[in-house]
Amino acid sequence: MKKVFVLVVLFVLPIVAYLFFASGVTNFGKLPVLTQKINAIPVNDSSVTFNDRITVLGFLGKAVAQKKGNAFNLNEKIYKRFQGFDDFQFIMVVPEGTEEAVEALKKELGSLSTIDKWHFVFLPENRIRDLFKSLGTDLALDENLATSYVFLIDKDRGLRGRTDDEDEGTKYGFNTNSVADLHNKMIDDVKIILAEYRLALKRNNSKLKTKV
Repeated sequence: MKKVFVLVVLFVLPIVAYLFFASGVTNFGKLPVLTQKINAIPVNDSSVTFNDRITVLGFLGKAVAQKKGNAFNLNEKIYKRFQGFDDFQFIMVVPEGTEEAVEALKKELGSLSTIDKWHFVFLPENRIRDLFKSLGTDLALDENLATSYVFLIDKDRGLRGRTDDEDEGTKYGFNTNSVADLHNKMIDDVKIILAEYRLALKRNNSKLKTKV
């Protein structure tokens, strides 16, 4: 049994990982940058940043409890699948004054999975509007400063999406009300961007070894 386990680790897992990334890249190619350099997160906490991380960005708004189902959909379909990647994170923007509701949501999420890569950022209303506006999408926040859509932000603060989506044309974000959107599109797009950075890292390491 030990020999079989070693063989699986050495040979099968690398092949599975390769197919995992290759399938996404083959299906869609590189995800376009739809908006360059969105606003940085305006907080003093250096651990909460877009820089050098792949981020799922969401806006839960004032009525956090009403977005509980959206958060659970994201957690189940996206977070659990990709939480093992060190440079992958969730940032949920919420208005100041919602701290108690957010703690209740975190407690429920924590009963389903570890939530160390879920970050909740409390901002004044004007800062929330400014951050959302910087995305440059055709979407809007509702009266509670919320949206059901989440957005994929790369390590350089670029908004990634699709320019030739079969349903939306330009696809800026993913509808967390729709399990189908998360399962059929967002999973693939997250795979693509993760594969992109892994391949870039592999190339850079190869160049370093060549120079040495």
